[in-house]
Amino acid sequence: MARFELKLPKMGESVAEATITNWLKEVGDKIEADEAVLEIATDKVDSEVPSEVSGILVEQLFGKDDLVQVGQTIAIIETEGGETATPEAANTVQETAAPAEAAEIEKTIESVKETVTSQDFSGSDKFFSPLVKNIAKEEGLSLNELENIPGSGKDGRVTKEDILKYVEARKSGSIKAPQTVEVAPKVVAETPKAEAPKAVEPVVQKSQQAVPVSVNGGDEIVEMDRMRKLISGYMVASVQTSAHVQSFIEVDVTNIVKWRDKVKAAFEKREGEKLTFTPIMMEAVAKALKDFPGMNISVDGDYIIKKKNINLGMAAALPNGNLIVPVIKNADQLNLVGMAKAVNDLGNRAKAGKLKPDDTQGGTYTVTNVGTFGSVFGTPIINQPQVGILALGAIRKVPAVIETPEGDFIGIRQKMFLSHSYDHRVVDGALGGSFVKRVAEYLEAFDVDRDF
Repeated sequence: MARFELKLPKMGESVAEATITNWLKEVGDKIEADEAVLEIATDKVDSEVPSEVSGILVEQLFGKDDLVQVGQTIAIIETEGGETATPEAANTVQETAAPAEAAEIEKTIESVKETVTSQDFSGSDKFFSPLVKNIAKEEGLSLNELENIPGSGKDGRVTKEDILKYVEARKSGSIKAPQTVEVAPKVVAETPKAEAPKAVEPVVQKSQQAVPVSVNGGDEIVEMDRMRKLISGYMVASVQTSAHVQSFIEVDVTNIVKWRDKVKAAFEKREGEKLTFTPIMMEAVAKALKDFPGMNISVDGDYIIKKKNINLGMAAALPNGNLIVPVIKNADQLNLVGMAKAVNDLGNRAKAGKLKPDDTQGGTYTVTNVGTFGSVFGTPIINQPQVGILALGAIRKVPAVIETPEGDFIGIRQKMFLSHSYDHRVVDGALGGSFVKRVAEYLEAFDVDRDF
């Protein structure tokens, strides 16, 4: 028998860690090659970690809610000798020759585990998961407080639920905060006047947001799921970061509607893909971004980063009501067929929960289709660290003035609103308005005789 180390795989350039949300296999379970062993979550998507080999799960090195770095060993799988002859053989623990050597390996694993999980609050003899330590650090808990939180986990371990309940009780006043926290405002008050706002502002702001909520016996209390908590944090952070301003423009898309109605059956027959309005809109946005590269930027402190690639995010609603933004990479290099395939692929995998972490990374500008739900227009919140987001409103038949050489007359046209939110820190009205106007011009000048 040999022992194989299952490691947290690389999930994208900017993804360095993930949280274990559920173990699908328990110690002693038989595992087939490519079978999912556990579920993990990054700050964007949830995914599964499959086994590279067949064997028996003999050890779980991390528990539920633990934070794991990419490349760390998360489980040990006992395999037949031949199973370890893979390209990843260097990452395996070789067959043990004696009980003493096996005991030494187990000791080493435990030592590594303790090293990984003891980066903070190292003065304690108790084991705390990285997630618990991060929460404690963010909430300003002392080591003494953390050690005295009653744990409901295995061997009295403090779980995420335990520390969150403690923090909630601490904020409500039912548990008295330690003296070190009470004297902190006095220390801040004695600092130089110019530095005081930096230290005090976040505390004051947090206390102002704690508005009491009235609950009666007929109300149902439901905790936000992990993704909704992340979305909530992103939205609040974006509003606090960017100076949001909007520009709106109405677009006549009658020619686009007629062209799509004419070719959609042939398009699906030839390409095996449904042709929606979204790829047509995305194509126009990508062209406009090439014309106005000042919208394809991000902000880092006092610096502006001009993005080389045009990577379009497309906000997608999930079946559970949450939202995710998969990214079409190098969107300006795609023709309409390529754009349609990319839109459909990402949309379908988003709904099925099959997106990979890298599918949501690297966006430089975002488009959201609020018209899907009947909204005429909206004021979307910027997807940080981008500086703009475009909302596509519902296409409606409306009476409109039509100009002809013979004179003006009233006719029925297909129209929609484009709502452009942009960051006024770096994008002024001239650029923000000109960009959305250019998108409208591309849509209204759509060639009805074009091939797809």
